[in-house]
Amino acid sequence: MGINQKEILQEIKILDGGHICTPKGFFAGGLHCGLKRKKHDLGWLYSIVPANAAAVYTTNLIQAAPILVTRESIEVDKQIQGVIVNSGNANACTGEEGYRHALLMRHYFAKKMNMKEEHVAVSSTGIIGEQLPINKVLDGINMIGKVEESVANFEKAILTTDTTQKRACVQLEIDGKMITIGGAAKGSGMIHPNMATMLAFITTDANVEQEALQSALKTVVDETFNMITVDGDTSTNDMVLLLANGLADNTKLTPDSPDWLHFIQGLETVCQLLAKEIAKDGEGATKLIEAKVIGAAGEEDAKKLAKSVIGSNLVKSAVFGTDPNWGRIVCALGYSGVDFDTENISVFIGPYQLFANGLPVLFEESEVKTYMEENNEIQILVELHEGESSAIAWGCDLTYDYVKINASYRT
Repeated sequence: MGINQKEILQEIKILDGGHICTPKGFFAGGLHCGLKRKKHDLGWLYSIVPANAAAVYTTNLIQAAPILVTRESIEVDKQIQGVIVNSGNANACTGEEGYRHALLMRHYFAKKMNMKEEHVAVSSTGIIGEQLPINKVLDGINMIGKVEESVANFEKAILTTDTTQKRACVQLEIDGKMITIGGAAKGSGMIHPNMATMLAFITTDANVEQEALQSALKTVVDETFNMITVDGDTSTNDMVLLLANGLADNTKLTPDSPDWLHFIQGLETVCQLLAKEIAKDGEGATKLIEAKVIGAAGEEDAKKLAKSVIGSNLVKSAVFGTDPNWGRIVCALGYSGVDFDTENISVFIGPYQLFANGLPVLFEESEVKTYMEENNEIQILVELHEGESSAIAWGCDLTYDYVKINASYRT
């Protein structure tokens, strides 16, 4: 579907200071419970009323215990009121004991917040294959209410190797009511299309029919979170969770509503902002790469081509080295699996055309290199002249620090 940027500038307001609790009725917090040495590692999010819920999960066949428990919660009546999340331990590949630990997290948090158990979602991120120190987590849950609630602490508590907190928020008018959509995310490594080691929590005070909410989330995730890559690995714990508590008091939104596409645009804006923050914060990354493909025969072709470019380790390495090596881009297009006329493509890095009609174009290499050195966001444009479809994907450069971080992740 894609976002019409011109319409967004006119109708959707991006709130620089907004966050996951800017929508009415949402609260969040975080604390240190001992899973990490010093940093926050337990976060919670809740709505004052049960919210219609939608979720999209990792495509990895091996799925962590918290995902299984969250699926079970949502299946009961399609509503979630609270989310309990830990970092520092993924509770993945932990068998029946890990599943019981995820159930205990749900049970204790529900009791603490006076919620139904089936209205609680559970999420974990961190090291795979180690049993969760459940007593530390439960002691942390017991501390909720005894520490000051803070959105910033929630954002910190969900991080692993991330270097920054990730938030986004927009407002738009629907049915004469001001609707707010906010989000928080984590992700730095093991990031690949079809989601990866990433978590995203999105809230809105809009009143949205649940089936429509699920459809909207799936559509938007395909255009945003599924269009980023850092290193090609897909994790066991990834989840995007969307909660709509209806406190804006608009007429319930469905796909037949006049403002339905406007709501989709708002949701997509939040998810795109978060997705770009994840790509930009790739482990060891110094630059965000945006690959845009236009003129493709179909949308799926455009997506495959864009993903192939940002997923290429050679392209990523060239960006790190500020090397305008168009050959690596063309190579990535060629092995994408998409059939196209190889003598009818053009390639640009920033404003500079490097390749046209199957042949290199004369360009001043020093100018392109300067562009790559001076900009933290590198734009690659591919024109196919095959049709009207387009897609954008985001990734990051591949640096020495990526290897250092992942060579010693467990130690």
